[in-house]
Amino acid sequence: MTFFGLRPLDASILLFYVVAVLAVGRWLSHQVKGENDFFLAGRKLGKWFQFFLNFGNMTDPGQATVAASSVYRQGASGGWIVMIPLLMSPAYWFLPAWYRRVRLTTTADLFDDRFGKRFLASLYAVIIISVGALSIGLGNIIAFKTLAPIMVKPVAEYTAKERQTVADYGEFAQLRQARQQEKLGAPQTARYETLKDLYDRGFLLPYVSYLSPLPFYLSSSSLIAIFLVLGGLQASALVDGLQAVLTIIVSFILVPFGLHRIGGLHELHRKVPEVMFLIFGGANAGEYTWYSIAAFLLVSVVGTVGATASMAVNGSATTELAARLGAVTGGITKRFVTIAWCMCGLIAVALFGPNLSDPDQTWGLLTRSLLPLGMIGLMIVGILGGKLAYLGANSIGLSALVVRNVYRPLLPGKSDRHYMIVARVTIPVFLLIGVTVAVYMGSVVALTKFMIVILVLWGAPIFLIFKWRRLTDMAVRIEVIACLFFIAVIPLIISSTPVLRQAASLTVMTTVSPGSHVESVPVFFEEVVHLNPGDLNSPREGLGHFNIEVYLLSLMGMPVRSFTPAGLLTARYVVDALLPLILLIVASYFTRPADPERVSRFYARMKTPVLNDPAADAAAVQASYADPARFDHTKLFPSSNWEFTKWDKLDTFGFLACCASVGVILLIFKAVLMLGS
Repeated sequence: MTFFGLRPLDASILLFYVVAVLAVGRWLSHQVKGENDFFLAGRKLGKWFQFFLNFGNMTDPGQATVAASSVYRQGASGGWIVMIPLLMSPAYWFLPAWYRRVRLTTTADLFDDRFGKRFLASLYAVIIISVGALSIGLGNIIAFKTLAPIMVKPVAEYTAKERQTVADYGEFAQLRQARQQEKLGAPQTARYETLKDLYDRGFLLPYVSYLSPLPFYLSSSSLIAIFLVLGGLQASALVDGLQAVLTIIVSFILVPFGLHRIGGLHELHRKVPEVMFLIFGGANAGEYTWYSIAAFLLVSVVGTVGATASMAVNGSATTELAARLGAVTGGITKRFVTIAWCMCGLIAVALFGPNLSDPDQTWGLLTRSLLPLGMIGLMIVGILGGKLAYLGANSIGLSALVVRNVYRPLLPGKSDRHYMIVARVTIPVFLLIGVTVAVYMGSVVALTKFMIVILVLWGAPIFLIFKWRRLTDMAVRIEVIACLFFIAVIPLIISSTPVLRQAASLTVMTTVSPGSHVESVPVFFEEVVHLNPGDLNSPREGLGHFNIEVYLLSLMGMPVRSFTPAGLLTARYVVDALLPLILLIVASYFTRPADPERVSRFYARMKTPVLNDPAADAAAVQASYADPARFDHTKLFPSSNWEFTKWDKLDTFGFLACCASVGVILLIFKAVLMLGS
């Protein structure tokens, strides 16, 4: 007997987890007395809670889906989509201290505090709220694509249409393998191209699942909404403690079962091409070479500063040291977990071959194929708990933005109880919007890349708010509006307009050498397919995100059709990272500077270390306001507008320790990939 494809023990584990989560939320609800408790846990989270909150915010089993999917497509180098923050570890030693020292509640408060104008704070809130809905939708679809392959129908229950879909998938897998061995004749090639169009559209599946997207999104989001409405950020941090343990367990549990199934590490290397064990892909092996990773790192560093949850997570720490240690230890622990995710992607290649119709479901397929009774239930709990951890801090941060930066300015003077009711109501509203967004989402990997890029829109001005006195309010407005149209609005218009997405000049593919086994890839879209899947002579159309950055370079005369996948990714990220910074700096020199007194007070507070005792800390800030120049001796460039400060012993030790950790983890990653070779 099964319950939606789950055996009784696995279903019981899932039910127990749901009841436990609701009980924890109910218990913590009595400790939430006001906005400070709800949004920032009363700024009482010490080193361990900061570790759990950062680990839960940075890591969840849903990211295993992204990592395994990317590695399945491109080999070990595909793991950089989640490994890139490893190279950012030294920056994580400094960023949390910035957010803690500014002593604000939401990231939007930065703009009001720095410039004294509410427009940018409200604009930030509105745009980030919209992006937050996309992020919540992404969390939904990651969880669904991981769970759907676990809860599958028996073949005996298939409909005729479902049987044909699965049969077509099997035929496509055989034809692709034959094509790689150069054994396809003309009729078979035509059939392969027809099936590939269906494959690219996601119409071919190796199984049929009991799980349907909408019911899953609604039920899981309802659980999260109840939990967060009751307990706020403290509830999220507490569950993140359990989630940290669960994430580690479910991340490593598949590796020994997978290696046993395929016959050990030697068999893994025999069944998987050696090029897939390279940390840096070759010229045509994938998107992640040393130069594309450098571009990815650049855009990630700028974008991370603009992350929605940064103020909530780091601002909730008792001290800036607690915030620093939480970010660094949580982030470094994640990298060990990521190595296991990458190994699972390689194991999937050995088990399933290279022909999965939807690589985003790699993790779920491994779970269904490898784990015994009871462990599947544990995996499902880990995935749901990961979704809760991921959406917890983000939903709380979005709720704070609505209350403090949109609702309160429109309706000031209400009671604290009134604003708390609004804060609690906004959480289920956001989760419901996330459900709506998830229904229309596509590739998890493509959406993850887009989320990284869209954060740069605000990451660049926030970075300069922290470190450059000359930044102006008008420059930020110009940059945000211009980049919003460039990065998001124009690509959306092109992707949504049939005459544009079907234009021959926009549906071109990269050129490959004659006789090469490497398939060409779309230059400007995520996918390019035939308009009529059954007619290879029909026009082509682009699917997914339109990469306007690459199109801009083509207009400048660059030979983008000859770019490799890594070259296309590099071009996109370099433009996305540098364009906002250039616009901000140039526009600032042509617009009126901010109020000097306000600017001096802001940087005086930023240079004042956070003290454990709130009263003593408030007194220290007042002393800095009275003498804004009292910490100017710490400036690295005393006579400039730049606010970089000299490092003390703690800064230096932490930076060097982070750099050493990066090197050690990369060596361990390489050593693991070489085992059995």
